Amino acid sequence: MYKQTLYKIVEPIKDHLIKSFNKNKKWEYGYNKDYDIIVISKTGKIGEIYEIQNLRIALPLQEKVYKRSNKKLEQYWEVFKHRPELKKIKTIFDWKAYPDTFKKDLHGYIDEEFRRREEGFWFYNKGVPTYITGTHYMYLQWSKIDVGQAEFREANRLFFIFWEACKADARSYGMCYLKNRRSGFSFMASGETVNMATISSDARFGVLSKSGADAKKMFTDKIVPISVNYPFFFKPIQDGMDRPKTELAYRVPASRFTRKKMDNNEKLEEIIGLDTTIDWKNTGDNSYDGEKLALLVHDEAGKWEKPENILNNWRVTKTTLRLGSRIIGKCMMGSTSNALDKGGRNYKKIYYDSDVTKRNRNGQTSSGLYSLFIPMEWNYEGYIDAYGHPVFETPEQGVKGIDGQKIEIGVIEHWDNEVEGLKNDPDALNELYRQFPRTEKHAFRDETKKSLFNLTKIYEQIDYNEDLKRQGVITQGNFQWEDGIKDTSVRFFPNKNGRFLISWVPDVHQQNRYIVKNGKKYPANEHMGAFGCDSYDISGTVDGRGSKGSLHGLTKFTMDNCPPNLFFLEYVARPQTAETFFEDVLMALYFYGMPLLAENNKPRLLYYLKRRGYRGYSMNRPDKTLYKLSVAEKEIGGIPNSSEDIKQAHAAAIESYIESFVGYNNEQYGTMYFQRTLEDWAAFDINNRTKHDASISSGLAIMACNKNKYRPVAEIIKEKVNLNFSKYDNRGYKSKIINK
Repeated sequence: MYKQTLYKIVEPIKDHLIKSFNKNKKWEYGYNKDYDIIVISKTGKIGEIYEIQNLRIALPLQEKVYKRSNKKLEQYWEVFKHRPELKKIKTIFDWKAYPDTFKKDLHGYIDEEFRRREEGFWFYNKGVPTYITGTHYMYLQWSKIDVGQAEFREANRLFFIFWEACKADARSYGMCYLKNRRSGFSFMASGETVNMATISSDARFGVLSKSGADAKKMFTDKIVPISVNYPFFFKPIQDGMDRPKTELAYRVPASRFTRKKMDNNEKLEEIIGLDTTIDWKNTGDNSYDGEKLALLVHDEAGKWEKPENILNNWRVTKTTLRLGSRIIGKCMMGSTSNALDKGGRNYKKIYYDSDVTKRNRNGQTSSGLYSLFIPMEWNYEGYIDAYGHPVFETPEQGVKGIDGQKIEIGVIEHWDNEVEGLKNDPDALNELYRQFPRTEKHAFRDETKKSLFNLTKIYEQIDYNEDLKRQGVITQGNFQWEDGIKDTSVRFFPNKNGRFLISWVPDVHQQNRYIVKNGKKYPANEHMGAFGCDSYDISGTVDGRGSKGSLHGLTKFTMDNCPPNLFFLEYVARPQTAETFFEDVLMALYFYGMPLLAENNKPRLLYYLKRRGYRGYSMNRPDKTLYKLSVAEKEIGGIPNSSEDIKQAHAAAIESYIESFVGYNNEQYGTMYFQRTLEDWAAFDINNRTKHDASISSGLAIMACNKNKYRPVAEIIKEKVNLNFSKYDNRGYKSKIINK
């Protein structure tokens, strides 16, 4: 059974405290630092607290709930019929012309619509009290889209709740939404633009997309029609054309004050406009530079292709949303992702820089935005039931969809069928993943032709590993010396914050094994496997980042109780000091009793091993005989990374391993369980190896386990040898010596 959910209900606050604050209406809209929640209630009362992508959001207290029917199965969202007497009233000026008796009858209706817009709306959905935000209500009830009225979808309900939290949180610049195609983001963003603009004064609202033409189309085809179709009581006074092409201006037209009226000495009514505008800009790094925006809609942010750069643009436009340190505007950014070199890489960075669990001392994420991902199965057209919920699994009997059509297959099975049909077309398959992702990794799939290695196999393995997450294949933790006494024995301690990931440990009798030759320690399990390492020498860097230390362990084929050709250890980290990293490496080598092949261009690790008495654990470069090693290589071991031959051999080693042991082979999947390394292989650039620590160390581990392949073959030199034998002329009866 499919059990994934986009949110969970949490209880970080004791019930009696919530009730006490509710009684006095003390819950203020915005971020509550005391309880680390974001309150989106505008009534002073809160109810359930949702956790959506690590963001805790307090909903309003459930009080008045609309019930369409007393029958549970007939309870769902339905657009409320518009009052027919209001159809002819287009502006506030038309309204003022009607008698008070007519207007009095409608005051209650209009006031209720304003309340719902402000506070949100509760309704029963198949027997469940369901809350939608005011923005969501305006989208469903009053926003005209291409198909007429928007559908209620559970995925969109959670989207709007998350968005409301972004608006409420003074630390947030908005959201970065990673979506599937046809999820409705453009219309939802357009609806929110009009909703906010029509209640804001002296404000500016902007729209950007992957091109100026796309931004213009969103403005003219989505934003303007929504504004035009708002009821008069939500629609401010507008200047200019009803359907403008470049700017929608909510201000008093100059034509209201004509010369004729002034000459006739007519008493002019004071008219106040919002002085608010909505416009769009051409795509570029400096779009809206120097402006002050209340809302910036960033549509198709994952599709900005060179020379346009979404990263550069966001660095500029971010400043339009703040005054000093105070955030005064929000950004609604959303997109599917292109291939990495077609805009996807930059969007990927913004998305992961928007992780709400990683904040600076000001409480902000690196990008300032909050990331949200909704898997495709939650928002796929044709697979949403009448209550707005996805039909995940194939039902025994057909289910009525929200569009009135019968749903006879679950969205998961449908997606699996699509994937199966594209197995032989890797690029088409990856495009499907990007357009309709079920995981974040799907969304950022790259094109196979852009990779040095077999991306199809790598992604097959990644997908397979995703299904193994809950099966405990990998354990996280740290190694420590027994009782803290070095050079005794090493133990592994599970720790969710540990630097090591391991998938196998040797039997107890095989742990901490070494042999002594000529007074020096050597690993006793070299026949079982080896390690590869990409080290670093400097503890700190100027920018606080720097490359990470990377270590991988790989087994060989052996008759011992050891799984063959298994990457059993992954370490990609940068501890506070280089010495901590060196000791981590040493403990892993000692525990497994296996040697290490490391790059010697950053030699501090190798000197550290020698100084600690473990030179025997450092392998010599396999492509040279002992007598041809340099003085430094004889002293500490290791292999240089400068040689082009070494680079090619290293890449070939990874390529060979992937072809043989990664992905689907011989009716079974490989046992390479480390996702970070697989992703690093997928992005590996042989001309820019410094960014790929995991690829460097894993490739060295493969080379270490296959060192015989790189053993130099002695050159055979053929020379003529003079044996100094005399030569004879055997003609005649007597042989004669031939003198030369």
